[in-house]
Amino acid sequence: MAITRTTDPQQGEAAARPAGDADAEAAKAGREPRPRLTSPLALTLLLLLMVLLQGPLRRALAAPVMQSWTTVFVAVVIQALPFLVLGVLLSAAIAVYVPPSFFARALPRSPALAVPVAGVAGAVLPGCECASVPVAGALVRRGVTPAAALAFLLSAPAINPIVLTATAVAFPRDPEMVLARFVASLAVACAMGWLWHRLGRTDWLRPPAHPPHEGRTRGAAFWDAVRHDVTHAGGFLVVGAMAAATLKAVAPQSWLRTAADNPLVAVLALAVLAVVLSICSEADAFVAASLTQFSLTARLAFLVVGPMIDLKLFAMQAGTFGRAFALRFAPTTFVLAVAGAALTGAVLL
Repeated sequence: MAITRTTDPQQGEAAARPAGDADAEAAKAGREPRPRLTSPLALTLLLLLMVLLQGPLRRALAAPVMQSWTTVFVAVVIQALPFLVLGVLLSAAIAVYVPPSFFARALPRSPALAVPVAGVAGAVLPGCECASVPVAGALVRRGVTPAAALAFLLSAPAINPIVLTATAVAFPRDPEMVLARFVASLAVACAMGWLWHRLGRTDWLRPPAHPPHEGRTRGAAFWDAVRHDVTHAGGFLVVGAMAAATLKAVAPQSWLRTAADNPLVAVLALAVLAVVLSICSEADAFVAASLTQFSLTARLAFLVVGPMIDLKLFAMQAGTFGRAFALRFAPTTFVLAVAGAALTGAVLL
């Protein structure tokens, strides 16, 4: 015998309403609103659970593997955090206080010449990749040729002074890594700009929308940009540090040696790792420096690929310029970045 259930339309509508509307209607009807798990309550429950389980947690953290993991994780985060904060502050200041018309006036009218000029401009304008995408969108909206804007988008997060200084600090015994990162990143940025100028089509690039801070006071826009970038970049830094610590402490050394001993596999493995981890460019050098099993060329691929294309950048590029653009631009950038890092590493490292 089949049992059928009928659903009250009013109940269905109530289930589809947002929780805030349901609570308001419950208050009007004289009923108590349903309790919800808020962030403070969740944090309190988490702290209470940690207190109850402090004995097992202490024993787990006392294990040699966890001590090694904690040492690497804390070292990477503490080393990278000052550069991350400084880079976010400067990138927010440039995005809010420097008008995009300044770049339009400074760039040559010829697209072929504007591409390298825009690429070199990234060396003097600090900014992480989170800020470079909206800045590039503003440049296109103000009439800058897309080829130059894309060259700036790729070069600014990779060769600006904050990133190069962080790279020098992360690789004190290998100063050639700074030059190699600068040369490879600038070459790939210019190559992508020229490639877009020759092969790109206007229907692939959707005109970017106005950034959310337009029409607001500069002070409010600045602090909103800082909060947004610190939250996102800090989160990815923690994920990257956790992954680096896990590779150092947990991954079997035989696996790492097998991947590191094969130059091609090592370069491709760290290039894919850079895409997946999506670490901010102000902090990625410290994660790369901790991957001592791999060659300098493989770690250079990690540093060149990461600021140009990763998971968060793909989402930002698709949201700013359209999915048709991102589906063509991201794979091409990845291939050129890997090839540029491998060639530069073979010559300079």
